[in-house]
Amino acid sequence: MSPLSTAARPERGPIPAEAGIGLRFPHHQAVADTRPAVAWLEVHTENYLGGGTPLRYLDAIRRDYPVSCHGVGLSLGSADGLDRAHLARLGRAIERLEPALVSEHLSWSVVSGHYLADLLPLPMTEEVLDIVCRHVDETQSFLHRRILVENPSSYLRYRHSVIPEWEFLAAVAGRTGCGILCDVNNIYVSAQNHGWDASAYLAALPPAAIGEIHLAGHSVRRLDNGATLRIDDHGSRVVPEVWALYAEALERFGPVPTLIEWDTNIPTLDVLVDEAHRAATLIAGAARKTDHADAA
Repeated sequence: MSPLSTAARPERGPIPAEAGIGLRFPHHQAVADTRPAVAWLEVHTENYLGGGTPLRYLDAIRRDYPVSCHGVGLSLGSADGLDRAHLARLGRAIERLEPALVSEHLSWSVVSGHYLADLLPLPMTEEVLDIVCRHVDETQSFLHRRILVENPSSYLRYRHSVIPEWEFLAAVAGRTGCGILCDVNNIYVSAQNHGWDASAYLAALPPAAIGEIHLAGHSVRRLDNGATLRIDDHGSRVVPEVWALYAEALERFGPVPTLIEWDTNIPTLDVLVDEAHRAATLIAGAARKTDHADAA
């Protein structure tokens, strides 16, 4: 059977507490042909809003893998309100793809109907917290399902922010019932850029809300003033410091579905699979600790 053939779609189970990879267009054929040994796949929802070859590939591939849909354009922090037309398109895609998890970003990217090519940081204030919670509630009500909200990577802070980011994220989860997509690389990048304690950030998140973890690589830029800026570009392997922080996250949260993200300088598929296997080893170790603790 051709990898692009259509067939009846089975019901997918939930995302397992194992390691997966982000499915990107350059790997469609390789994944369809080789069915790599990863537990699940995540796609950017907006890449599959239309029809055509990408959607046919995904329909074929997802018969063998649980899938998570990760949105990048809903703009939960926009003061103008959600784009209802975009939300409706997302809803139709999610209904068709039947993902086990749906996630979005704690950010804004739309102003006056114009989409910006970035996920921009929010001022952490009570007013913005109300806006984000209202939009998360609206999204969950429209989709008839719980979503996960991902912590951002950031390179600047607003002077009038009064709520630490980790408290803001925990408050969104507490007030809306949404889950948290804990991006460990984002925590490390932001902590390095702003002088935060990355371990304290992790410790402030409610374990019961953590539904997924992201891992990715980042780059380091030396600025003219001698300062160092870390850029979350998803273009390289996970660095040792982020692996160490990930081990802390598993120690705190237990085994959690974990994704390897790679969006720029995309390598061959085997590189992503290798990174996922490293995450899987750490997840297995966390599972053994959990089992021993339960048996004690």
